[in-house]
Amino acid sequence: MTSDMGLLGELSAEQLGWLGDLDRTRADMFARLDELYVPEQCWPAPTFAETVTAALGPDLSDAQWRALGVWAQLRMSVSRDHEHDHRPNPALLALRVAEREPAWTGDEIDLLWRAAVEPLQHRYSYQAPLTIPWAVTGKLTHEEQRRHLPRMRRIQEIMTGAPWHSSSSFKRDLDVFLAGHAENDPVAVTTCLAGGGDGFAVLVATEYGSRLGDPRTSPLMRHWMTATSARPSPAWLRQAAVLLTPEAAVLIREVLDRLPAHRETTNRHRNGDHTWTTTTYLHERTATLLRGMVWTCELIDEPWTVPLLGEVALAAGIGIGGSGPNSRCEMLVNAALLVLAGRGGLEVVAPLARMQAKVRKKSILARVARTLDAVAAQAGLNREQLLDRTAPAFGLGPDGVREEKAGEHVIRLALDEAGTPQLTFLNPAGKPVRSAPKAVKESHGGLLTEFRNTLKEIRKTLPSERFRVERALAEDRLWRWNQVEEFFLDHPVTGVHGRRLIWQILQGPAGIPVRTADGWELTDPIGRRIQPRADTPMRLWHPIREPVEEVRGWRDHLLEIGLRQPFKQAFREVYLLTPAEERSGTLSNRFAGHRLRYGQAKALLSERGWTGLSLGHWDAVGGSEQGEAVKEVPGWQARWDMQLPWESWETDRYGDPAAFCLSGPIRFYRTDEESSQEELRRPAPLTEVPSPVLSEAMRDADLAVGVSSVGLDPQGQGDYWHSYNFGDLTETAEIRRDALTRLLPRLRIAGRAELTDRFLRVRGDLRTYRIHLGSGNILMEPNDAYLCIVPDVAPDQVFLPFEEEGGMLSVIISKALLLADDAAITDPSITRQIKG
Repeated sequence: MTSDMGLLGELSAEQLGWLGDLDRTRADMFARLDELYVPEQCWPAPTFAETVTAALGPDLSDAQWRALGVWAQLRMSVSRDHEHDHRPNPALLALRVAEREPAWTGDEIDLLWRAAVEPLQHRYSYQAPLTIPWAVTGKLTHEEQRRHLPRMRRIQEIMTGAPWHSSSSFKRDLDVFLAGHAENDPVAVTTCLAGGGDGFAVLVATEYGSRLGDPRTSPLMRHWMTATSARPSPAWLRQAAVLLTPEAAVLIREVLDRLPAHRETTNRHRNGDHTWTTTTYLHERTATLLRGMVWTCELIDEPWTVPLLGEVALAAGIGIGGSGPNSRCEMLVNAALLVLAGRGGLEVVAPLARMQAKVRKKSILARVARTLDAVAAQAGLNREQLLDRTAPAFGLGPDGVREEKAGEHVIRLALDEAGTPQLTFLNPAGKPVRSAPKAVKESHGGLLTEFRNTLKEIRKTLPSERFRVERALAEDRLWRWNQVEEFFLDHPVTGVHGRRLIWQILQGPAGIPVRTADGWELTDPIGRRIQPRADTPMRLWHPIREPVEEVRGWRDHLLEIGLRQPFKQAFREVYLLTPAEERSGTLSNRFAGHRLRYGQAKALLSERGWTGLSLGHWDAVGGSEQGEAVKEVPGWQARWDMQLPWESWETDRYGDPAAFCLSGPIRFYRTDEESSQEELRRPAPLTEVPSPVLSEAMRDADLAVGVSSVGLDPQGQGDYWHSYNFGDLTETAEIRRDALTRLLPRLRIAGRAELTDRFLRVRGDLRTYRIHLGSGNILMEPNDAYLCIVPDVAPDQVFLPFEEEGGMLSVIISKALLLADDAAITDPSITRQIKG
């Protein structure tokens, strides 16, 4: 069916061929829309989309919505004389159809994409012709999308060659989409993502395309293309950390190292009779890619990062041609300065001083000056002292509260002594409510968003501060009492942890902080008050330095007063030299010979400050079959050998991270300035390693084994599995036993449970059970049958004196409570094992 009237009369023969024969629904819809498509009236007349909605009503069928969408798509494909044609723009109508999401047929989607190509060649409204086909295609499966790739690639070519299209956000989205369909062509993936808008992008695609587009690296490259804000969010950096690989780190260094030699190019453009030239250093797309790489350098702790970021900032900060008051690419300069400022320290002074000498743009110089001022103020401070002074308070007062008026309401953010941040609201009567009042949402949305974002940041900061304070315990740091009060007791965030710890006068008494009218004092387990002077040297109390009776006294006291510490301090494991280690000389095999899940072990060790571990079947730069994890503490370095199991050459794919690793011995090396070069090169005798240094390194190793050993597999078997699950207790398990000794009399099952050397023995109504204090696994008497249970955590009413890594103490208590009442268990997966 054809017509010389309305839209059909304006379509070319080719366009009419796309349309085919019209069914009744489509013909009626076209005729009605043609009647409504008249020149726009003067403002404030309704839009064409509003006119159509009012005329047709809201209750259109799915077929009518599709007909309306096809009409709008074809209407945009008709060439228009914008100077004399005053009929309305159907773009908003297309948007409404896209939002409706009707069920399109494959042929209709093909028609939509065909019709989208023509207007893009004539600079039509940028993204408008793509609204419907783009929305529809995004809902298709990967295979269904393939049918439309040729037309999408044609649109990509059109937009790449047109300056008014090449910088659009849709062009970037389209390139990223098409990169996802070039999985078998790494260079095509890189070309799609980098964009090819300047010489450096061409260089990246040509020389690094096969590596950047590799399936192992391309997800991170896609992530770099989302670096479109002024600074990375915590979520952005977390995702980058997940995707970052050793090969990607090498690529970042190689690509950024090429930038200082890159020069701008001048291009001539023509559009009809109009010609113009542009000078391009980095296209926005290329700069976005490089900014993502620069942000990722925040996650790479290598000696080359600071000098290279300085070179990048300088190359992008100087003017076109190497001089002048502007900068070649300020967004990239700001990204590099952001990472440098975040690192701080004296190492950033040299590259920033070079920028001061050569860069001329005022905004960049001001930022460089602020960073240098901050470094100058830090002179004489080490990294931990800097962190003490810069821990974020998020606007909270000394009482851990921040309040802001929001009209007649009050928004309240509070951090309680247990370390739980809460956002509440006070109504005009002063009564707290949990949900945001409507008036606050409508009139103070910006302030509400700020408070909610702050709540998220506090939740992220609390665990990092806890690890930082625990690291101070492990490293045996010293402060003055007035510094302890300022940084760890009065601070609204860090104080949540510091106020629940035991502080000790150097070579003197220890106590838990208690607030007084004049400040703070310490109180010991028998109630004695200790008032240090402002300049009294202080440190965190550590059980390895104290007699056994004092350690027991503190453990009993914490349970008596119900104080849960943010990490194990009173109940901290102590690792003393064994006779075997004294005989071995320079190495400890205490945690050697364990088969570990490599990813879990590396993640835990990295979290606790160990670095350098890189195992996998790739080249020597990115990893190998042998390696070591390294931890630096003041004056010392611990090194833990790791290697891949021999069968990994058959089970692991080439280029992938290792699945498992085997732990080896631990050695210690001096790093202090007083030692000779010979002493620095060779491992130190274990008898000369300070007991806190050795104990904390062994504790990390014990935790890594306890979390990542394959012995934890419930379905495991063999000698190693049985020894790990039911053998002698490690120091961590011994601490668990000590805690249970004190907790057991407080539990309702005290009359049904007893502790043996390695087990918590629980008497149920049906059987008696032995729960291993190391692995948490269960044997049933009388035949030691294995019982597999996946437990819930311990109920909230069971007080635990510390927040244990891995939660095994909670698991053991939970299993004990369950099995003491085994006659009430209804889970058939458990009852079958018990009765069997």
